Amino acid sequence: MTGIAHLLEKMTSSDKDFRFMATNDLMTELQKDSIKLDDDSERKVVRMLLKLLEDKNGEVQNLAVRCLGPLVGKVKDFQVESIVDHLCNNMVGDKEQLRDISSIGLKTVINELPLTTQTLAASVCKTMTGRLSSAIAQQEDVSVQLEALDILGDLLSRFGGLLVQFHPNLVEALSPQLKSPRLAVRKRAIICLGHLVMSCDQTLYIKLINMLMEELSKSGSTSTTRTYIQALGSICRQAGHRFGDHVERVMPLVMQYARQEDDELKEHVLQACEAMVSKCGSEISGHIPAIVDLCLEYITYDPNYNYDDGDDSDMECDDGEDDTGSDDEYSDDDDVSWKVRRAAAKCIEAVIVSRHEMIEQFYRTISPALITRFKEREENVKADIFHAYQALLRQTKPSSNVNITQDPNSMDAEEGPVSLLQAQVPNIVKALHRQMKEKSIKTRQGCFSLLTELILVLPGALATHMAQLIPGIQFSLGSNQNNSNMKIDTLSFIQCLLTGHHPTVFHPHAATLVPAIISAVSDSFYKISSEALVVLQLLVKVLRPLDSSPTTFDFTLYTNKIYQCCFVRLKAQDIDQEVKERAISCMGQIVAHLGDSLQQELGNCLPIFLERLKNEITRLTAVKALISIASSPLRIDLRCILSDSLPVLSSFLRKNQRALKLSTLLLLDTMVKNYSTSLAISSLSPVLTELPPLVSETDLHIAQLTLNLLTSISVSHRQAIPTIQKTVLPEVLKLAESPLLQGAALTAMLDFFKSVVSAGVPGLAHSDLLALLVNPVLGGKGGTIHKQGRANIAKCVASLVSHSEREAVVVVKQFMGNLTSNQQDYSLTFSLLAIGETGRGADLSQLAELKPAILTAFNHTSEEVKSAASYALGNIALGNLAEYLPFILHEIETQPRRQYLLLHSLKEVISAQSVSPSGVQVLSGYVPSIWDQLYRHTECVEEGTRNVVAECLGKLCLMSPDALLPKLKASLNSPSALMRTTVVTAMKFTISDQPQLIDQLLRAEIGHFLTTLKDPDLNVRRVALVAFNSAAHNKPSLIRDLLRDVLPQLYNETQKRKELIREVEMGPFKHEVDDGLDLRKAAFECMYTLLDTCVDRLDIFEFLSHVQDGLKDHYDIKMLTYLMVARVSQLCPGAVLQKLDKLVEPLKLTCTTKVKANSVKQEYEKQDELKRSAMRAVAALLNISGADKHPQLNEFITQIKSTPELANLFESIQKDSGDSMGNQMDLS
Repeated sequence: MTGIAHLLEKMTSSDKDFRFMATNDLMTELQKDSIKLDDDSERKVVRMLLKLLEDKNGEVQNLAVRCLGPLVGKVKDFQVESIVDHLCNNMVGDKEQLRDISSIGLKTVINELPLTTQTLAASVCKTMTGRLSSAIAQQEDVSVQLEALDILGDLLSRFGGLLVQFHPNLVEALSPQLKSPRLAVRKRAIICLGHLVMSCDQTLYIKLINMLMEELSKSGSTSTTRTYIQALGSICRQAGHRFGDHVERVMPLVMQYARQEDDELKEHVLQACEAMVSKCGSEISGHIPAIVDLCLEYITYDPNYNYDDGDDSDMECDDGEDDTGSDDEYSDDDDVSWKVRRAAAKCIEAVIVSRHEMIEQFYRTISPALITRFKEREENVKADIFHAYQALLRQTKPSSNVNITQDPNSMDAEEGPVSLLQAQVPNIVKALHRQMKEKSIKTRQGCFSLLTELILVLPGALATHMAQLIPGIQFSLGSNQNNSNMKIDTLSFIQCLLTGHHPTVFHPHAATLVPAIISAVSDSFYKISSEALVVLQLLVKVLRPLDSSPTTFDFTLYTNKIYQCCFVRLKAQDIDQEVKERAISCMGQIVAHLGDSLQQELGNCLPIFLERLKNEITRLTAVKALISIASSPLRIDLRCILSDSLPVLSSFLRKNQRALKLSTLLLLDTMVKNYSTSLAISSLSPVLTELPPLVSETDLHIAQLTLNLLTSISVSHRQAIPTIQKTVLPEVLKLAESPLLQGAALTAMLDFFKSVVSAGVPGLAHSDLLALLVNPVLGGKGGTIHKQGRANIAKCVASLVSHSEREAVVVVKQFMGNLTSNQQDYSLTFSLLAIGETGRGADLSQLAELKPAILTAFNHTSEEVKSAASYALGNIALGNLAEYLPFILHEIETQPRRQYLLLHSLKEVISAQSVSPSGVQVLSGYVPSIWDQLYRHTECVEEGTRNVVAECLGKLCLMSPDALLPKLKASLNSPSALMRTTVVTAMKFTISDQPQLIDQLLRAEIGHFLTTLKDPDLNVRRVALVAFNSAAHNKPSLIRDLLRDVLPQLYNETQKRKELIREVEMGPFKHEVDDGLDLRKAAFECMYTLLDTCVDRLDIFEFLSHVQDGLKDHYDIKMLTYLMVARVSQLCPGAVLQKLDKLVEPLKLTCTTKVKANSVKQEYEKQDELKRSAMRAVAALLNISGADKHPQLNEFITQIKSTPELANLFESIQKDSGDSMGNQMDLS
């Protein structure tokens, strides 16, 4: 404490520097967490600081005010109250300087008051509120009033909830200020009321609205009318979730002032409309057309300026450089019509953003109007018009991503928003291409960002308009332009242009584009240079596209210039890291695409890549650049660096950096494939020694690339196989047993085995490898290998004999021997799988005893063996369909006991054949007989069998949709409910997330299948919902246009029905069974899916009202709706805010429900899980901006925090959600 006492003593010094330094040191002390003040020191410090607030020296005063911030948290409550009291006295005192410094002090205290100690905050607020309301009411000194209003605004925004008891008095003090002669007083009073309504109770809210409405209706002067409309707008903006009920009264009153002569009044009316559109979703719906008409009228409101002649000149001349200045010469200080136009543009943007469902209509009305206003003369208004149009384009994006645009005759191509936009592209370009040469940087940036958005929605849209756009691009990149941000934005736009259009579009303009980009690459500012290198990299691909059909364009004119400008950047050592890396990537692309005409330069350029490989910072970029060079179809001559690079690359395989390992393996594989003749076996040996540790289940992607490299080496350097056998083969065999091996890594392993067998190295024939693979499984330790591992080894066995049918038959005979002897289950399973995998590629029909052997396995006691036998039979059939398919169909007909397994065999056949065109052709002859056989089982009572039948029918429909889908559709009218469930499930299996031939037909027919949502049978309706969910998830475009008809039925299924609830007696107890639960669950699952894929087609308010019902439903449905609440609060926060009170109530009920004392353990666990999920939903609601001011939610949060058990749970959930948000940010 001696230090503090010493400082206090210095503060009394007559030397202002001493006082300043001492106050500064005190500030440092107070900011330390460790500081503890006793009562005496506290009193002295407080007294001294309050004294220093009156210091003659301004700097000392400022420091003393800043000290109050940390001091508030370090001293006892009564000291804080005395500080506040003192500051309040000074603030209403006579001395002006004291007043100013005291009001700054009060604001500092308000911002620093800890939110944790409610009592202190409440008592401080109490003290301040009384003083401030009296200061506000005191009319004499306006500056006191303004300061008091300012401080009250801060106080209400931070502690509004604690001041509820004072709200009526505050409203009384603030209401008269709305009539104050001073505009500033009125504005600040409106701000205070805005903060106040966030947390006031409902009765006061209604009273305030009524008062404003009354005053507005009897207002005599334009000035007060403006104020009351502004106040209504502010209240709606701050507490829109409660404003909805008053829209019907407010709108007609506000709109009657829209046609008044006063410009500022027009602006306030439009701003109030904007607030209501943004905040009152469903309630404002009926007024949207009137608001849009008003905005479209006022967006052109410019009484003092005539645009006509500008329009004509625009028609005639393209290069009107002369009249770019004409707009700037006009200036009229009294003209505020621009404010009206700006408000109209902002209001239009609010309408566009909040009304997804009207997007098509907007393209007919709003879009043409905005395009004609791109010529707006006021820069800021023009920026807002651009913003509004970009909002329109963004709203179009989600629907365009899922449209099926392959078929030009599709319904959607005729009328959808995308096609309406397509028709307006010429007008957009015509309106913008002049603006792209404006002097104003803001305007040009607006043009580029709007066009970028347009390309993202409609790739290729600007193809026919390049000639109009290129001069504007050239203008912004010109040497006389010295704004670097403008150049960077232009380069980003070119990037977007190049990626979103076909290469040939740019060939006529290469003479303009190439020099402009080359000079940007040479720019001295590193950000411009780095962005230009990215563009140059894309430009090279465009000048000579290697992947598309050859063009007649002569790219050689530019080769040398492009190479030289990039080479300068590549060899420079003293440049920015980003430029260095991008120069490496760019040069890689240049050599890959233009290398054949740069032969004599390669000797200088390629060694630099080798140097960059040896540098730790640039090595990864260099590896990636070399991949593009090595895989180029031009077969660039790499001999000068090949042998030197291999030791460097092999050392990378030891490094910890995963991305480097992956890229290096890819580069080595490409080199071995494309440059095998230039690679000696000795130069590959350092690489081979690094490979064994990489073949491991810990990273299957690395294992896959390593196996690909081994396969390439086995094919091109047969003499390396003995080395591979010694070092890497044991690791490969170990990986084969891993249950994690699947997908691309498994395919890579099968290719490796094939390449080793076909190399024919002694000691590694198929029989030797077969023994290595099979012995562990059939030996003693076979039972310890996971069944997935055994299935993978069976695939490897098949790959060993895939080259020869004769060998395959021999191997199958060996395995058949295992089937007859008395083997363990796992051994039988493995033998059957191996037979099946081998039979898939070989005709085994000569083995007459094979069928009976497999059919015998169908009668085994183990389910695993039966399943393997079913799989084997299906795969053998693929080797000879003519022999085995009729046999399977005959067995299905004659063996009802084995029906389920035989249908699985048939499913294997159909699944395998339906994926390739040749397979479809082979199977097509058998389709009628398969279809008839399946149809006999569509009404099977066993659900498992029906599901397999449905999957087979669905897969067959994919093969010949035109013939078979109508047959399915006809069966929808079947009187049998079981038949209808099978048919709808079959339709579900025709939907996949990949484009299919059936899509167009399915799109037209899916509506008929979904009529089963009205089916009288519960099970049919449930299956229809599952199919609808699958469509919404995998291919939303199929159902988007049907939502208007389907949603009412979907919402209907979310209702609890009494007639479906029955009581079952279980001994002495009665138990309720709800037959409608599965149906409701399926309906809520569909709703959750629609949130992710079709949110723009939902009326979110209606959607939320059904979510509310789900929050009070059964455990499973509650869990689903909690997830929906969290999701919808991210997607549509405004709508959720309006319905918050209805959502909070059920959540509160869940969190406060107690389990009955005699309940079983599962009940407790269930309730805990419910609480946890409900808390997650609450945490998501709290993340909505403005939710923290909501009275019911605040009350609930206070309740949570005051219950220790709930408080701990909530804290851990908030921490988890914070972490996961952080992780998502990292991933993005």
